Amino acid sequence: MSQRPAADDFLTIGPRIRVMPIIHGSGDFAVRVREELLSRPYDCVAIPLPPSFQDDVEEAIERLPAISIVAQLDADRDDAETGFSFVPIDPCQGVIAALRTARGERIARAFIDMETPRFEAHHAVFPDPYALKRVSPAGFAAAVLPTIPPPRPGQHAARIAWMAARLRELEARHRAILLVCSLLDWPWIRDAYRRRRDAAEPDPFLAPIQTFGVDPATLIFALGELPFVTGLYERGRRELEPDDNLSVDGVKEMVLQARDRLKAKLPKVAQRVTPQLLGIYFRYVRNLSLIERRLTPDLYTLVVAAQQTAGDDFALAVAEAAREYPYAEIVGDGAPSAGPSDLPVLRMGIDRADVPAWGMARMVSRLPGQALSWRSCELRPKPPERDRKLWKQRWDPYGMCSWPPEDDRIESFHRHVRDQAKAILGADLARSEKFTTSVMDGIDIRETLRNWHTGDLYVKIIPPSRGTIEVVVFLFDLPADPRVYTSRATWFAEHQEES
Repeated sequence: MSQRPAADDFLTIGPRIRVMPIIHGSGDFAVRVREELLSRPYDCVAIPLPPSFQDDVEEAIERLPAISIVAQLDADRDDAETGFSFVPIDPCQGVIAALRTARGERIARAFIDMETPRFEAHHAVFPDPYALKRVSPAGFAAAVLPTIPPPRPGQHAARIAWMAARLRELEARHRAILLVCSLLDWPWIRDAYRRRRDAAEPDPFLAPIQTFGVDPATLIFALGELPFVTGLYERGRRELEPDDNLSVDGVKEMVLQARDRLKAKLPKVAQRVTPQLLGIYFRYVRNLSLIERRLTPDLYTLVVAAQQTAGDDFALAVAEAAREYPYAEIVGDGAPSAGPSDLPVLRMGIDRADVPAWGMARMVSRLPGQALSWRSCELRPKPPERDRKLWKQRWDPYGMCSWPPEDDRIESFHRHVRDQAKAILGADLARSEKFTTSVMDGIDIRETLRNWHTGDLYVKIIPPSRGTIEVVVFLFDLPADPRVYTSRATWFAEHQEES
């Protein structure tokens, strides 16, 4: 009688092959990959990268914690645009964590992906990896399994069939193999492995592969996690600190670092960022993340929450702290570099990069992870003291002229706002009474109609408002939509008597 399958068999592809489906670029999954490799006696790790990348990728891993990328120029030049595919040497990449751990444990590494002249990346919207703190990788993969679409005909399907064929070859030489691959690929690799589908041999091609350092200012486009959080994962590895909760604790440490940065730069502004305000800020970040159906915040959520709770200066400090990688090196020209100083440095952007000797080119990661959406946030920092002094020196008080008709209209509008505000203060004290001897402040039509069946007449009593209005604050809509606001005026007090 055959044994019933256990929950531990869910991620088993064959008698000697086990799969670890991951979200590329997630620090939580990188930690789980390392734990999986250390918990079982594996003698081989299968990686979803082509064999041509193996020497350069493993050499770049030796340079960690310095960040670099291994890029391959596209060999297919059907269109005029140059492009390249790259492998980010990122400590928070599950594939890089698997290779790093396997090298340390003397475990064989096999790069089993198909060689392609131009790589086609496939992104998807995955659940938040924070769930791994309560759910096992098998449970996470099982929950996502019904939503995984079949591979598209073409390169994606050919790559899956190729990797399944390579796994069958590895099974003949190793007794325990761990396959680390994307959540999108693992069920179809298992299906192709069990169906023993034949894989077509790819056409030969020649494409240069080179390792580059990354400009620290553009690291956020290369790493899966925020550069600051990536540095914390690397610090935990070097100093043997626990790193299983850094996806949340790292964000808190980053915000405190931003407050210290603001305290050193603008002490008076930093005084407003009190512990009470930070508590409000973190609750606001949590609520914004839940609205976007996430358990951990992204950079946009952190910056917007900082702007709306503590102002633009604190939001800018959070953004600057988020892109700071503590293990950047100093290159020959005195500028910092996230990669080793002996490598050419490239600048990355949104789906593009300025590559030395290759020029501006389209870039595609060979480890595609969570689908990203880029949003803009306008920040207006406090101008530096040097600029403020310069503006003060250039200010000509005699260059202003007064136009009485315009001044009268501005002042009358100000008085109107004050009067309306006082009326609103007194409106809360208004009441209605049945008419006796005086109409008081007028007949209350609404109350009279409500009691029409009684035949009584009701009057309003509006007592004088209590207190006075000393200061009126006007809130301006910025940036002003020109379709709504067709004109613009300058409101400036020319002397101390004006408002």
